[in-house]
Amino acid sequence: MTHFLDINKTAPSDLRQMIDTARAMKDARAGRPKGMADDAQPLAGHMVALIFEKPSTRTRVSFDVGVRQMGGQTMVLSGTDLQLGHGETIADTAKVLSRYVDLIMIRTFEEDVLLELADHATVPVINGLTNRSHPCQIMADVMTYEEHRGPIKGKKVVWTGDGNNVCASFLHAAGQFGFDMTFTGPETLDPERVFIEEARAKGVNVEIIRDPARAVEGADLVVTDTWVSMHDSQSTKERRHNQLRGYQVNEELMRHAQDDALFMHCLPAHREEEATSAVMDGPHSVIFDEAENRLHAQKAVLRWCLGV
Repeated sequence: MTHFLDINKTAPSDLRQMIDTARAMKDARAGRPKGMADDAQPLAGHMVALIFEKPSTRTRVSFDVGVRQMGGQTMVLSGTDLQLGHGETIADTAKVLSRYVDLIMIRTFEEDVLLELADHATVPVINGLTNRSHPCQIMADVMTYEEHRGPIKGKKVVWTGDGNNVCASFLHAAGQFGFDMTFTGPETLDPERVFIEEARAKGVNVEIIRDPARAVEGADLVVTDTWVSMHDSQSTKERRHNQLRGYQVNEELMRHAQDDALFMHCLPAHREEEATSAVMDGPHSVIFDEAENRLHAQKAVLRWCLGV
């Protein structure tokens, strides 16, 4: 079964194929009205279940639109619609859904839910996000970088802030696409050591540098993410702000990067917290290209999973 569960679980050649397919599909749509379907309809006759245990804007809209553009149909289900693991086991839910749909995309909290669903489904499963990783976002990010600056291989990517699930998928991608990565943030929010060591084992340079200005020196790409989750308590939010205030991406920090460095943020953003509006709206920023490319990258992931 061709699941897309994490970047480090997918062959580099397949990842490259998806990026190339995404760029070709985006180019083919250039100048076409947004509501118009693709000329090719590779998902015609396919039904895709989109499961959201976590709320979403970009993931929900981009997957829904992408399936429809390619001629397929979607069934959007919330956590309350299914109550995964409550009443009916995840395994049984996977087996039942597999009788109805051709592919399942899930955005959930615990990685174990994703893995159990994939273990028991007889149709492909896509990781739309878990607390541990966010592979679809990083496929869009790699695509965005290469649109603007060419191959990402050998480049220096700097992640500043919280070593969260998006950072984890960037580390997965470093090993698979061959770029170096530096993390700068407080020690209490370091990314998981296993992700760092796995990337290093694949021959790329991964560093942890606490001083953000020194970390960003020579960077080709600077990336950050929100400091807090919508589910965090007020005390947690205050503690994280105190920990991360020194790692804000602002114009002064960007001056330490390469002159043509790009800035990315997967959104939603808390402006003037993890990044200033001057950076987000400035010449280095490609955040809205990045958001658009979720659509194109995920269309390529869907096609790869279904072999169409």
